[in-house]
Amino acid sequence: MTKNTAIIGTSLPNIPWEGRKEGCADVMWRYSANPIIPRNAIPSSNSIFNSAVVPFEGKFAGVFRCDNKQRAMRLHAGKSEDGINWEIKPEPIRFICEDEEVGNFVYGYDPRVCWIEDRYYVTWCNGYHGPTIGVAYTYDFEKFYQLENAFLPFNRNGVLFPKKINGKFAMLSRPSDNGHTPFGEIFYSESPDMEHWGHHRHVMKPKQPWEYTKIGAGPIPIETKEGWLLIYHGVLTSCNGFVYSMGAAILDLDQPWKVRYRCDKYLLAPWETYECVGDVPNVAFPCAALTDADTGRITIYYGGADTVVCMAHTYADELIEYIKKNSSI
Repeated sequence: MTKNTAIIGTSLPNIPWEGRKEGCADVMWRYSANPIIPRNAIPSSNSIFNSAVVPFEGKFAGVFRCDNKQRAMRLHAGKSEDGINWEIKPEPIRFICEDEEVGNFVYGYDPRVCWIEDRYYVTWCNGYHGPTIGVAYTYDFEKFYQLENAFLPFNRNGVLFPKKINGKFAMLSRPSDNGHTPFGEIFYSESPDMEHWGHHRHVMKPKQPWEYTKIGAGPIPIETKEGWLLIYHGVLTSCNGFVYSMGAAILDLDQPWKVRYRCDKYLLAPWETYECVGDVPNVAFPCAALTDADTGRITIYYGGADTVVCMAHTYADELIEYIKKNSSI
């Protein structure tokens, strides 16, 4: 496929990419050299996973979840020439924050990075009397400025939209509890200033067996002519514990709490050894997506077994067609 009709966005000619192998009929396929980031890519790390990347100055940059050998959850910045081979800073990000209480970093995990207007915003699960959504911004992936937490505890999976909607910043999140949450639904919120959040709206709840325990937004939603393409994770509770898979839905462009289409099948589930074996078995957890509007290529970054970082690929047109064909809405 060489021409895209779906993505509303910019060209990314150097998107990391590997075509579908002959005989593969899946709408989403794995990069053959997975995992791209091993658990020990920096000296202090026990594991590196559930991380977010973006295009940056003709190359790539990102924020990475690195659990250290104390098993403390930390965020590290990194850069890459090609989006595959990464140099991750060995020291965690030290956020610059005007409020000492908010800036008292306890833990941070599962970051997302989103370019809006003139800067890169970072959201993550931040420890403040329990998990909530931390918010910061950076211009250069060297200095990071922390803002107020978006919500009260308990909340996870804070995912910003890449543009204001009806003049407001917009975010998806999943209210949760203080533990390994055995439930979860996706909600929409908006803010005039990236500090005061309201206009909360329910988006969707678990529906199919593969996601029946809980769901949460994954990469930054992708703007398309059909609506916001949302790749999310869904969790099955099996007799051997949780199983995290990837799914997809299309949200209304102007009212993103309204679901237009929702695929009733998972797109990618933990099958490979690096997804099934690790610190947390049976996890494929998407956190970032790169897109090329010229070709419709989408490359997804996801965590494997809470241990390593992996990549998968799809085409926007094919994926949207697949979602619509298999929609349960």
